[in-house]
Amino acid sequence: MSEFHPGDPDGPQSARAVFPGAADASRAERESRYRAMGWWPSERLLDRYAVTVQRLGDRLAVADAAGRQLSHGMLWREAGRLAEKLEEGGVGRGDIVILLLPNVVDAQVAFTALLRIGAVPVSLPTRTDPETVAYAARLTSARALVSLERHGAVRLGDIAQEAVATCGHGLGVFLFDEFGGTWQTAPTSQDASLPASAADLAHIMFTSSTTGRPKAVMHSDNTLAALNIGFAERFSLGPDTPIFLASPLGHSIGTVHGTRLSLHTGAPLILQDAWDPERALETIEAFGCAFTVAATPFLKDLVDASWPRSTPKLASLRSFLCGGAQVPPSLMETAQARFPNTFVTVLWGMTEGGLVTCVRESPREKLLNTAGIGLPGLELRCLSAAGGAVPAGEEGELVMRGPGVFTGYFGQQDLYESEMTDDGFFRTGDLARIDADGYVQITGRLKDLIIRGGVNISPAPIENALADHPGVNAVAVIGHPDDRLGERICAVVVPDGEAPSLEALIAHAQAKRLPKHHCPEVLRIVDRMPMTPAGKIRKADLRTVAVGDGDGSGEGP
Repeated sequence: MSEFHPGDPDGPQSARAVFPGAADASRAERESRYRAMGWWPSERLLDRYAVTVQRLGDRLAVADAAGRQLSHGMLWREAGRLAEKLEEGGVGRGDIVILLLPNVVDAQVAFTALLRIGAVPVSLPTRTDPETVAYAARLTSARALVSLERHGAVRLGDIAQEAVATCGHGLGVFLFDEFGGTWQTAPTSQDASLPASAADLAHIMFTSSTTGRPKAVMHSDNTLAALNIGFAERFSLGPDTPIFLASPLGHSIGTVHGTRLSLHTGAPLILQDAWDPERALETIEAFGCAFTVAATPFLKDLVDASWPRSTPKLASLRSFLCGGAQVPPSLMETAQARFPNTFVTVLWGMTEGGLVTCVRESPREKLLNTAGIGLPGLELRCLSAAGGAVPAGEEGELVMRGPGVFTGYFGQQDLYESEMTDDGFFRTGDLARIDADGYVQITGRLKDLIIRGGVNISPAPIENALADHPGVNAVAVIGHPDDRLGERICAVVVPDGEAPSLEALIAHAQAKRLPKHHCPEVLRIVDRMPMTPAGKIRKADLRTVAVGDGDGSGEGP
């Protein structure tokens, strides 16, 4: 059976169960075990951080690219002042508040203020459009929204007011300003009762969906603590390992591995807002940053960035976790060569939880070709279309269950139940293989499968094979409608210099030993890929572009 339960005390590569009878344990038994193992500390993040403030009050807590810096003591006091303003406007314990904030110090102040009130944060990226902000406010019955008047060229205040006008209830808007912040629109009373499934709700994060409406993912203090504890232990994180974060704070990567992880460990959180790889290299060196999580484009840009200094690139950075989009093995090899002091590993995970990485003891082959093994307590299986577990090494839908897995979708209980198995595993929608050592290889998405002549073809291996062609800057593989075969394999390429021909890509793929029937049959050249804030390619949007060109066969313009 293709199943793995990491966390065995004998070592990270053990495939034995976390505890006897884990597969058959009831939910109550599993949760009891999570507490006994320390994965669920039943401790509020606020209480943990208050201890850090007492111990390390004068040490750096957060810094941003504008030069603003706060110590833990200063962060605590500013958050307290903001909490008072929010409470005066009507925000109280249990109220849901949307944070629409960029990677600036104010974002950490706002989050900490909500912890002090006992309100529930909702994280949204600043690139979210007004309609989606209004949708999030309606779905969650949000009491208020906290933002800035503007962020670069984006007028966040206008987005907030548009959301107020269409969300259907009296959403309050609080905007930071030079005086600390002002209520632009006061919240009005409303029925904000939480669903029964949200009894232990601590945070809501919206999925950066590549298709359809985003889902409101609910986490508790315990599920989020399990993720923070797992990463702190796996990567030796503490107050002396500053965290660099260029990923948006409004996305789950920024929320879990930036906002919350820095408060959990007491580490300085070093924020970069507008992405600039050369500036990122300088910032990491200046602050001695030791840990970061970022999407594939960030890693590639850092690999390609100029570095005229004598010290190695990312010399202080111990760990670089790369996820959000497929990471080609060729990019991993180049990163390992360019960053000799840094452990670079693929990170697989979802807003819903999970999280899988390699460890320093992982064999080179596993580092290059898998996403690694799960955090302690995470149970993983691959299921066939019929719902049964497949043998080790065979492809199936990846499902997960564990202490860091979410508790439900806010206001969408039927959807949540439809994506759970009878024994409590969440269906990720990812296709994967789990080998005998428990290492996970993500092979694609169920919805991204190309069905060519009745045969299911996963895009991921094709994308990996094409990614290191010298004329390819970025590539995505999608299905292109075809009258005879149903779909043909279409490579969508952002060129690096002169665009490659379809014949050149086919020859390159065959040199990589890709089967002939997996080689691209259609080529589309684009200037850029449509991306989510997390760095994932929006394949639904890409299909619209690709299918709109050409007749479905041969090479497109």
